[in-house]
Amino acid sequence: MDYHLESQVASGQAQAAVPAPRNHRNGYSKKRVLSETSQVDLAIPGDRQGTFELQLIAKYQRRFPGFDDKIVSMYARGLSVRELQGHLHELYGTEVSLQPISTVTDAVLEEVAKWQGRPLETLYAFVFFDAIHVKIRDEGTVRNKAVYLAVGVSTDGRKDVLGLWIEQTEEAKF
Repeated sequence: MDYHLESQVASGQAQAAVPAPRNHRNGYSKKRVLSETSQVDLAIPGDRQGTFELQLIAKYQRRFPGFDDKIVSMYARGLSVRELQGHLHELYGTEVSLQPISTVTDAVLEEVAKWQGRPLETLYAFVFFDAIHVKIRDEGTVRNKAVYLAVGVSTDGRKDVLGLWIEQTEEAKF
């Protein structure tokens, strides 16, 4: 909203000899949008001239596709559920209760459990092992850790991730 109002002032002063009445904030309107797993109530800022439009959600849009993916992405980067709640408030001006966030993150944990329990081939033509270094939040601090990856190539050429392991350092013994 600040950028919108400032850009109107800048463009109005450059074009008109007599400045038009200055646009101001004009409260908030409420909007409920649906994500894949929950509903979110937003407080949409308004301006007196009614020219402000949201950038992330269109004017009459009622679904917020990708919202759950954004939560999962931030959760995967190490934000706690409470930090996610604060971040969503800063980004979207909305108070999201912990329940919808927990619902999304719990769904991810269910997917991880299904992935871990999936059946594997009895034979792989090739198995590749490698490690990459990533920054991981551990006990409140971000540390570099080695993530080991095992990929199996089946006899028909399909690749399966066989496992991921996180260790402090990369060593040949692992």
